[in-house]
Parts: sequence; structure tokens; C-alpha cells
Amino acid sequence: MTGRQVAALVVLLASQFMMAADFSVLNVALPEVGTALGFSTGSLQWISTTFALCAAGCTLVFGRVGDYVGRRRIFTAGMAVLAVSSLVGGIAESPAMLLTARTLQGLATAAVTPAALALLTTAFTEPALRTRALGLNSVMMSSGFSVGAILGGFLTDVFSWRWAFFINIPVAVAAILIVPLVVDESRAEKRSRIDLPGAVLITLGLFSAIYGVTRVGEDGFDLVAGASLIAAAVLLGVFWAVQSRTVDALVPVRVLKKPDIAFGNLAALFIFGGETALIFFTGLYVQDVLGLSSLAAGLVLLGIGVGQIIAGTVGPRILQRVPPRTLLGVSLFLQGAFMLPALWATSDTRWLIPLIATQFVNAFFSMTAALSFMVIATSSVDSDMQGMATGMATQSQQVGIAIGIPLISAVFAAVIGHGTVTAAEELNGIHTAIGVAGCCQVVVGLLLWAVLRRKTALPG
Repeated sequence: MTGRQVAALVVLLASQFMMAADFSVLNVALPEVGTALGFSTGSLQWISTTFALCAAGCTLVFGRVGDYVGRRRIFTAGMAVLAVSSLVGGIAESPAMLLTARTLQGLATAAVTPAALALLTTAFTEPALRTRALGLNSVMMSSGFSVGAILGGFLTDVFSWRWAFFINIPVAVAAILIVPLVVDESRAEKRSRIDLPGAVLITLGLFSAIYGVTRVGEDGFDLVAGASLIAAAVLLGVFWAVQSRTVDALVPVRVLKKPDIAFGNLAALFIFGGETALIFFTGLYVQDVLGLSSLAAGLVLLGIGVGQIIAGTVGPRILQRVPPRTLLGVSLFLQGAFMLPALWATSDTRWLIPLIATQFVNAFFSMTAALSFMVIATSSVDSDMQGMATGMATQSQQVGIAIGIPLISAVFAAVIGHGTVTAAEELNGIHTAIGVAGCCQVVVGLLLWAVLRRKTALPG
């Protein structure tokens, strides 16, 4: 890489890391935030849900807009919104003010993440360098979720939960100043009108789906959850019909029908949904079952962070020897397999050592699966559609992150019921939830391996 490419890589990866960390940085601090600002216990989940709704619901739209107006322009605008929203969140004095900040942070993530990824794929066109850059990007995206939890626990215990917001500001300002100096503007060569009906339908459809799933996870299946899921199915069905008849479609149906795009984005739902659920239930296990602090819970997650970093470093070399389609299925299978040893966790703190060890291996294969998915998703379309491809890939990640915890929490709630539970009852619920998540990954990994193993390797 040239010096300019290295500088571009550093600033873009730092932004990706911060976007990912923002999702989880407040998770371990939710009780303190609720006490400080007057959130009720039932409304605390909206601190995460509002962020997830906007991040997952708008990513594809912003990715496609970046193709038209310029990906660097969208990136810097998103970073400006992140700086402002982080300031608002840090000084928030009411639930409404904090939720407004989280909404804006979600929108900033939806704008910045696909733009940064598209800038990477267009800045690094040589296959080996692109795979290396995408590997490092996957490290930042995946490890950001686990490190965000660690960082949130540290900042909350040592300073205040408000610093979980303030820490974004210098990173955002630095990105705004540096990116124009080291990253060239990038946009589609062929410009056409923006598909507004498609943008509205996909955004509302995903909003409805994520809200419905979140409601099921929090309160069980009720009329509102059912209506939201039905509305999501209708809106997404209409979206498909509109895309098949629109000349300048937001996502051309011919792209959606590509096996690489379809199976890759399906895999992302399980890769990221399973990993965030594991992080969430590990935090519950350490704090509620073992009775340790939020900082201790964050430190336990170091095994996941280290595993992801190592895998991101060696993953591009593995991809030089193993076709991405093969590595995707095998990695997802092993990610799920190494989630299952948590079923034998007990209330004895001595079990922390094997838990950290197995989660390290789980995280390693989670990262190789994520890297394989990203290579497949971005190598299957031409440069004019890189914003769309990276937006779709990022959206799949965000949707997986947004629905993973609510879906597995619904399993957890079905086991423990509602009301006060003992540590033993909660441990039983954690066992069942993690078991379901791990088995789903194992099954989907095997199916992907069986379907994709006969295809030829992608370049790079």
C-alpha cells in the first residue's frame, strides 16, 4: 500500500470501529442510564432499539444515495451527524433527549458504514489488497460490538455513562478533517434517478420487521407484534414487485437473484445475530448468575475481541487457499459449534476459563465467516453498484444485529417466564437460548456448504 492508502485505510477503519461500538457501548450501562434520566424498566430497551431501527432500516437507502451523490460526501455528512448526536446524548437530561440522540446516531451509522465500505472497495481495486482491506474492515466491524461492551463497562465504572457518547466526538471530527485529504471522491459513472418508492418501501418494511421482532422478544407475541410482522411481509413483498418493474431500481431484481448475493446476505443474519446474542447472554451470565460487575463482564468478552482480531489478521491468507464460498459455510458451522459448550456453564466462577477459551474460538470463526461473506457480497457486482452492494451487505449485518438479541431473548423469556427468577432458573434460560442460537448456526452453515461447495472460487 502507498502512504496515502494506509492513511485512508486507518481513518475509514477507525470510523467503522466506532460505528460498531456505538451499538453495544451502552448495553452494560443501561441500568445506570435509566436511573439517571428516569427511564422505566420496560422502556430501557428503546435505547438500543431506536438505534437499531434507524441503522438497519436506512442503510441500503444511504448506500444507494452514495452511488449518486458521492460516497465521500455521504461519509463526511454522516460523521457530522454523529458528532452532533453524540454531544446531545452526552448532555441529555431526559429520556426524549437521549432517544433523539440515539436515533440520530443510528442514521449516522446507516450513512457512514456503507459509504466507508464502498470507499474501501473502490480505493483498493487490486484483489489481494482489497481482500486484506476487507479483512481489516471485518475486524473493526465485528470486534467493535464486543469491544464496545468492554469500553462501555470501563467508561461507566471509571467515569460516567455520558463518556460513551463524548468519546465519539474527537473521532468524528478527525475523520471529517482527514478523509477529504486522503480519500478520493467515488460515485457511480452512470447516474440515474433515485428510486424513491423503493427506498420508502424497503425502509418501512425493515422498520416494521425489526419492531415486530423486538416486541416479540420483549413482550411475547401479541396483536401489535403480529400486525408489525404482517405489515413487514406486505411491504417487502410490494418492494420486490416494484423493483422488478422499475428501470432505475434501488436494488435490481437480477442482483437479488444472484446466489452469491442471496446466500451471502442470508448468512450475515446468522453470523452477526448469533454473535451479538452470545455477547448479550454472556453479560447476563457474568453479572446475574455469577454476581460480578459490569466491568468484569466486559473483560470476559475480551476473548471474543481477541479472537476476532487474530482471525481478521490471518483471514485474508486463509482466503488465498480456501474459496470464500467454502469458507463461509464451514466457518458458520464452527461458529455455532463453539457456541454450544456454554450449555455446560455452571454458577461456579471456575467455569469462566473454559468459557473464554471456547468463545475465543467461536469469535475466530465468526470473523472468517464475516470476511468470506463480505468478499462474496462485494465481488459479485460491478463498480457502479458498489454502494448498493456494500449497503445491502451492511444492512444484512445491521438487521442481524438488531433481531438477534430479541429473537433469542424470546426463547429465553419462554423458558424463564415473567416475574422474579432465581439465578438457577436464569442459567437454565441462558443455556436454552444459546443452544438454540448455536444449533441454528450449525444447520445453516451445513446448508450453505452443501449448496455453495460446487461453485468456483471468487477472485481474490
